[in-house]
Amino acid sequence: MPRFTLLGPVQVIVDGAPLAGVAPRHRAVLAYLLLNAGRVVSIERLIEAMWGYDQPDTARSQVHASITAIRKALRGAGGGELLETRAGGYVANPAPGQVDAQEFTELVAAGELRRALELWNGEALEDVHANYVAGARDLWHDRRLSAYERLVEAELAAGRHGDLLDELAAQVAANPIRERLTGHLVLALHRSGRQADALAAARAYRAALAEEQGLDPGHAFTELERAVLADDPALRLPGAATPPAVQPAGPPPPAAPRRSFLPYDIPDFSGRATELERLAGGHEATVVTIDGMAGIGKTTLAVHAAHRLAGRYPDGQLFLDLQAHTAGRTPVDPSAALESLLRQLGVPADLIPATLAERSALWRAELAGRRVLAVLDNALDTDHVRPLLPGLSDTLVLITSRRRLVDLDGAHALSVDVLTAGDGAELFGRIVGERAHDEPDAVREVLELCGHLPLAIRISAARLQHRPRWSVSYLAGRLRDRRRLLDGVSAAFTVSYEQLSTAEQHMFRLLGLVPGRDIDACGAAALAGVPEDEAEDLLEGLLDAHMLLQYEPGRYTFHDLLREHARSIADDDGAVLRLLVYYLHRARAAMDRLFPDSVVQREGIPQPASPVPPVGSPEEALAWLDAERSNIIAAAVHGPEICLGLLGLTMRPYLDRYVHHDDAVTLHTLVLQRSRKLGDRAVQARALTDLAWTHWRRGEYGQAEEYAGQALEACEEASERARALLTLGNLALRRRHDAQAEQYLKRALDLTRIGTDTWGEAHVLGILALVLDRAGRPDDARRHLDLALALHRKIGNPAGEALILNHLGVVLRHQGLPDQARTRHEQAAALYRKIGNPAGEATALNGLAEATGDPGRAIEEHTAALTLSRASRNRPEQARAHDGLARAHLALGHSAQAREHGRLALDLYGQLGVPEADEVRAFLEHAG
Repeated sequence: MPRFTLLGPVQVIVDGAPLAGVAPRHRAVLAYLLLNAGRVVSIERLIEAMWGYDQPDTARSQVHASITAIRKALRGAGGGELLETRAGGYVANPAPGQVDAQEFTELVAAGELRRALELWNGEALEDVHANYVAGARDLWHDRRLSAYERLVEAELAAGRHGDLLDELAAQVAANPIRERLTGHLVLALHRSGRQADALAAARAYRAALAEEQGLDPGHAFTELERAVLADDPALRLPGAATPPAVQPAGPPPPAAPRRSFLPYDIPDFSGRATELERLAGGHEATVVTIDGMAGIGKTTLAVHAAHRLAGRYPDGQLFLDLQAHTAGRTPVDPSAALESLLRQLGVPADLIPATLAERSALWRAELAGRRVLAVLDNALDTDHVRPLLPGLSDTLVLITSRRRLVDLDGAHALSVDVLTAGDGAELFGRIVGERAHDEPDAVREVLELCGHLPLAIRISAARLQHRPRWSVSYLAGRLRDRRRLLDGVSAAFTVSYEQLSTAEQHMFRLLGLVPGRDIDACGAAALAGVPEDEAEDLLEGLLDAHMLLQYEPGRYTFHDLLREHARSIADDDGAVLRLLVYYLHRARAAMDRLFPDSVVQREGIPQPASPVPPVGSPEEALAWLDAERSNIIAAAVHGPEICLGLLGLTMRPYLDRYVHHDDAVTLHTLVLQRSRKLGDRAVQARALTDLAWTHWRRGEYGQAEEYAGQALEACEEASERARALLTLGNLALRRRHDAQAEQYLKRALDLTRIGTDTWGEAHVLGILALVLDRAGRPDDARRHLDLALALHRKIGNPAGEALILNHLGVVLRHQGLPDQARTRHEQAAALYRKIGNPAGEATALNGLAEATGDPGRAIEEHTAALTLSRASRNRPEQARAHDGLARAHLALGHSAQAREHGRLALDLYGQLGVPEADEVRAFLEHAG
């Protein structure tokens, strides 16, 4: 039986060794389920736990893939029964002692604190990353400390204070504002005869608490401090002798004078725990650069960190605003900056030399042998601050800038991002007060509208703070008009914009017009009408100036408020049309690589006026389409109404095979609207057949039939009429209107052969075979399928080949040949996996389950099919999987689970409007 560790690295331990090959994302999902052991966790809750509000389009499929991978790993480790699929989601059911976190809780409850603490092997959830991890880690850290405090309390009561001192001091150093822990240290020091050290520890706690939270200690700690100071006998252990007096060490040496020029440290500073930890980490660098976009909170962070680190630099804390990003001001000259810094160090004005070189040399000489902290705020670039750097000394210089100072040798770089959701809510709540706690959903909306940018959050929170009659919801409603937010932050953005080169400014404005979420160098080149190398240089310059963000290598995007600012100052000179045309021709090049069997369908698309970057391989084609899909759809929706018909024709094989049905409906609907406006009957007919086929794929049979009927009336081309008839034949087959299905499909077959449409002929033959099989003509069905398989292989269509293999599996099973049927379904599943088609793979897995005589295996295969069909939103296969699971569970005597899956199948079949609903209803009556 495997063991699971969460109190340290997340691991599956088998035979005393960690199980290899479980990816970090999969371990993050497993850890969340184990932390919620015994409770059903829905897919929506899992997605939120993994990504929070920043969910990728593939979130649902990624979670399903993780569940599948976890199940596979657990089966290999002998723990396949741990994870169950329920109607509402997933539930982990570990055995007692199988999860270290669960065992820790039980041992603490039993008072076995030392054994409980020995289970820890680092920080909780140490090596996984997800949205939930930080909060969970803090919670378990607090539980660990609470257990340790209870243990120390028991040890102190037993008189073992001397044995505790080293360990206890280390814990207090790591958790300096933990009051109960510090109180234990104070008492242990006092009982060890170290009254002065006990009082020093108490004073250190007071100072840390005031600095961190602006608070005084609680009553219990104050009383302890008073008792130590008075050497109160009540603090001694019963029967203990009075400790010997400690001889005073004499008066302390006089403290060196400290010069501090740091600005006020705002009391509502929130978050930035990771950044503060890095700044306080004691790294060897004497220069740290803090860069980030306008309004990100660089100065606030630097000043707060400087106040926290001040005790390490007793020879002075200096501050200078270099004013490189101050509206209406010119940056402070390095020579003038050195004069200010030298005077802060106490150098008399008449001893400060005149030239920059001499001042720089004197600055380095003054810092030698001193421990000084200097904050240089708002630097323009590397040249601006290079003369201000220290020589060999123990000085720390913190430099803030809106540009990445990448060529500052020896500097430690820290790039500041927007606040996390939790830190943003904390900042907003500290400014606003109780109203923030009363409306958490509205607070989240305000934070999203502010793009989690600290400056925007502060402006919005301050606006609410001074308007007591406003609710947070009312503020959110006002902020939905982004111009209200821009009014507050545009001044900061304008200064950054004005410091760009003319070419960078032009690219920045054009990027504001881009409908999609991000862009690469090729797209930016098309947008601006410049060579790709030049576009990439401009994008990198904007990235270094923090006017753009980069979440993936080679792709550039905006912070939402910067996008609005760019859009507000942009003029479209045909840039979006150039981008849309680029998308069309690059998509065509990608399709020709990925779908060589359908090249002929795209021959009517005109060649581009200028060459587009080539697509080297099918893998590169798919990667480009996956990266640009949402951008292409956004350009179609928000861009000019030109070349939409060609774009729909180009994208339809990719959108269909890779199950992007929502995007397909959006694009084909736009094409339909545009073609009707122009009176283009050919494009209109194609859009109708595309919509009919897409709705058929989604299991939306009523809409599919409506569009197919309209297409049949509008179509003049034989191939499009055949597609409409094929869709109608599919629908009739699903509804068991076999005679009607055969009529539609034979008409479609004639049209495909007249038009020499090999692709269409192969598909029609495959569906017609199923009709013949149900009519009791298996030999005719097999002949049709053999011909269809040969045609798909001839044109190189692996998706069509997999489809026919699935149909062959169905026919063979009906002929009483289950082993041969399973072979065909296995071949189909392998092909679908290879081309990345989860909807098709779900069909193959359901076929495999139906062809087995083993209910246990059927449950496993139907469950896998259910996971994939949910990820691809394939409702017919979801219904089929639930139907199969119901029957398999009943065969094993699991009547409750059988009824549950039966009800789910009935609901889905009822929505689809197919006869299987009556069969499942009868099954439920029998099962009940």
